[in-house]
Parts: sequence; structure tokens; C-alpha cells
Amino acid sequence: MPALGADMDYGTLVEWLKKPGDSVARGDIIAVVESQKGAIEVEVFENGTVEKLIAKPGDKLPVGATMAIIHGPGEAGIAPPKAVVELLAPLPPSPAPQIPAAAARVATPQPSRAHRVTPAARRLALQLRIDADALAGTGIGGAVSIADVEAASRTAPAPARPATTMHAAPVAARPAPTMRAAIGAAMARSKREIPHYYLSHTVDFEPGLRWLEAENLKRSVAERLLYGVLLLKAVALTLREFPELNGYFADNEFKASAAIHLGVAISIRQGGLIAPAIHDTDKRSLTDLMAAFRDLVRRARVGGLRSSELSDGTITVTSLGDQGVEGIFPIIYPPQVAIVGLGTVTTRPWVVGDKVLPRRVVTASLAGDHRVSDGHRGGLFLAALGRLLQEPEKL
Repeated sequence: MPALGADMDYGTLVEWLKKPGDSVARGDIIAVVESQKGAIEVEVFENGTVEKLIAKPGDKLPVGATMAIIHGPGEAGIAPPKAVVELLAPLPPSPAPQIPAAAARVATPQPSRAHRVTPAARRLALQLRIDADALAGTGIGGAVSIADVEAASRTAPAPARPATTMHAAPVAARPAPTMRAAIGAAMARSKREIPHYYLSHTVDFEPGLRWLEAENLKRSVAERLLYGVLLLKAVALTLREFPELNGYFADNEFKASAAIHLGVAISIRQGGLIAPAIHDTDKRSLTDLMAAFRDLVRRARVGGLRSSELSDGTITVTSLGDQGVEGIFPIIYPPQVAIVGLGTVTTRPWVVGDKVLPRRVVTASLAGDHRVSDGHRGGLFLAALGRLLQEPEKL
């Protein structure tokens, strides 16, 4: 069972996508696991052949428990050692509530089909207003999968929209208690263990936005860039000069990462937050980065994130700019050692040369881990980020 972030203690196997005897390669999806933050596709990290599937769909397993045995090319099947076998057992189910005898005589248990719908499929069905329990499942054990819901959506009539008035207030999404508990546990650990320092810097974003407006005129509507992508690329390129902000603190030491995988904080429709990573952010073109960002947001909200996207992030970027927030002072997501916050673009009077002009600006903030870096280096990072945003052609 992979560790899909610092806030994960266990996961529930939803379905296997491979069977014994199947060949697998690095990056293949082998299973779907439900964590506190939703359904995640688990990837294989080595080439080989599936020898045995140990965990069964529905098993709730602690992080680190063996789910399957895969042997590499040319290797014979190897029985797991006793220590591993003892770790295979799923966590015991929660005790069933005691029902008074009188109530038991009156109540008539109703059959439940919830186990036949994978969590990701149920989430997508709710968004598409499809009754997932009424679908015929084609997944393992007859489970209704995302593919079944998508197939049903192509044939189902468009649902009638409820009547609304101009005064109707939107209903606020409430995250599942397990997700809120997971977020709270990770952030409490961060504030308890990591000595944070905070810095902010307001940057003249006018050159970047003018370049972006001119660039988008050359593109079709579908290919146009959002200004947030410029900010992501600028953060990634600046990190090349500040490796002490990009990596992990584990086993009482800092381990810098050679790759720059920006975790992007995304609010999901059910409520709550998730921060999957865009791999090799600094090496992507703006067009590629825009496509990767859109795809990541889509999959984060409908299900389909990969395990590597949740475990490989080397630093996180978070923004509440679309909510009109000018500045944000975020909490570091362990075991990372820094997080960048970005506010909304606002127009301010700004001194340019010997004149005061209206300019569009953005406030960038940094929370750093004092065990690894300090305010001096953090300040240099924000200054370098600001200079790069003055030269958008370098992005």
C-alpha cells in the first residue's frame, strides 16, 4: 500500500486492474485505492510479471502492507518472508453498532449495492446525475467502474435542472469528515514539527500580462494560456537556483531533489483540498504545462489521479487568487520544506522610472523550513522570482 502523502495512514483496495500472469511496466496502473482524499490509481514502479494478488477488493490496509507480489524479468517466483506475511492481513473492520433487541425485531435490513460501485465511479455519477446503483458493472467482481458511468452518460437523456431564482444562494460543499481529519492531521504535524518562517513580495506583473495578452492573440481559444501557468513556470525555473527549497526533510536530514515536481493545490467540488504534482515542471513548455494543468484539475475533481502525482511533489504552490485574496501565508506540506503562495492580480499605483503609473501586480509569499533554509535565502528566491516575471520571454 503506497503512502500517498503525509496525511495517509491506510487505504482501501477498490479494484485490481491486472491479474496474475500479466506483464507490467513502470508507470502501468495496477490497482485503484481509496484513501481519505478519494480514489487513486496505483502505479507500478518496476518492470515484471504479476505473480500473486494478495489483497482483496474491500481490504483496508495500512501503508506499507504488501498488496501483491511482482517478480522481475528472469526471476522465479519467491515466497514472501514470514515478516511480510504477517503484514498482509487487512485492518480489522470497525465494530458494528449494537442494536437493541426491540429495534432489531422491527427493523428490516435493506440490501445495499454500494459495494458494487467504485468510489471514483460513484463520484462521477453524482456529478453527471446518473444512478450508479442501477448500472451493470463490467469491473472486477461486477463492480461499476468509471468506464461504465461514462458509457451511461453518452446514452442517458440530459437531466432536468432544478428551478433557481436570482436570490438562490449556492450550497457550500462540505468535505467528508475523513478528508478534513486527514488535512487537519497533516497540517497539525507540520506546525508542530516544522519551524516555519514567512516572507512576501509584491511583484510588478504588468510585463508578464502584456506578453501573455499578445501571445494569446496568436492562439486559438482552446490553446490560450492562463496567467497562472506563467507563475507556475516562473516558480519552477527559479527553484533551479535554490535547491534547498526543493526536496524533503526525512530521517533528520534534508534530501534535495534533482527533479522539480510542483504540487498544485486544487480545491475539489466535494470540498477539501488535494495537491497532486506536475512532473518536471521546469522542463515543460508553457503550452505543455497548460495542458498538464488542465488535465490535473479535471482528474482531481472527477477521480483518476495517479499515486506518483500524490507522492512525488517536491514543493507545493497554492493560490486563492480566483477568490480575490491578495496574499496567502500557507502551511508547509510535510515532508516538503517550502510552499509558495500566490495572490490575485490587482491594479496598484507603481513607480516606474520617475513616474507613478497604474500597474497590475501580484503578491508572492514563501513559507520555508528553518531547519533547511532561512529568510535570507528565501528573500533572494522571491526577488529572483520577481525578476523572472519581468522577462516573460524567458519562460
